[in-house]
Amino acid sequence: MAILMKGKDLSEKLLENIKKEVANLTVKPTIAVIIVGNNPASKVYISKKKKTAENIGMDSIIIEMPEGTIQQELETKIEELNNDKAVNGILVQLPLPKQINEYKILEKILPEKDVDGFHALNVGKLSQGIEPSAVSCTPAGIIEILKEYNIDIEGKHAVIVGRSNIVGKPVSYLLLNRHATVTICHSRTKDLESITKQADILIAAVGKAKFIKEKHIKDNAVVIDVGINRNDQGKLVGDVDFNEVEPKVSHITPVPGGVGPMTIAMLMTNTLRLYKNQREEIK
Repeated sequence: MAILMKGKDLSEKLLENIKKEVANLTVKPTIAVIIVGNNPASKVYISKKKKTAENIGMDSIIIEMPEGTIQQELETKIEELNNDKAVNGILVQLPLPKQINEYKILEKILPEKDVDGFHALNVGKLSQGIEPSAVSCTPAGIIEILKEYNIDIEGKHAVIVGRSNIVGKPVSYLLLNRHATVTICHSRTKDLESITKQADILIAAVGKAKFIKEKHIKDNAVVIDVGINRNDQGKLVGDVDFNEVEPKVSHITPVPGGVGPMTIAMLMTNTLRLYKNQREEIK
């Protein structure tokens, strides 16, 4: 039977440590979150982020903007937050309405306040093995899970299924920087099964329910399931067919309770990190 890598348990431990640290600060770290429009899933995520920040003693600012917001209006709001010394981290909830250029918005956030780690400067540093202001939260959470369960990364073959800028690409840099041999697969990859079966560590971030089957996995592999999908019954399932794959592997993350909770925990970790960096600059 595989060992379940419970990100939920790890996230609670990390958040408790942050809470203790924040309790000793005279000025509280502050995260500002902008949401444009009425995307129901985005509203749920925002609510979770706000509640988590409050639970650990951080301040949060939620800025709701209408669906019809134009590029200039959003950029002006970001500029205000960039200039507000009380705000340590800025996050723009994705996806954005189609009239807004997502790349330009992410670039508008100061790199030193880029709590999501999406700014090109932070991504560029990460790709070069230089420590960025912040690392994208889900990839950072994946590395923390591997560390928590003593999974050796150095020299291992890590295969990532999915090449998104949010998960696939940044986690590949994090693994390369820890001396893994990394392969990224995607929708154009031929003979996917032959590649994934080589993986010592398989990371599924493709956004398709139960896409990864037993045939894709070699014996005793470590499997990280980033997917959050709803099946026909409305139940949350991952990108990995858990019931098929679990008997074959050594470690696997469950869905829910695996990678998901780590994303918000790492967001709070990044907020505290940016706060400390900015306080250091003031000295």
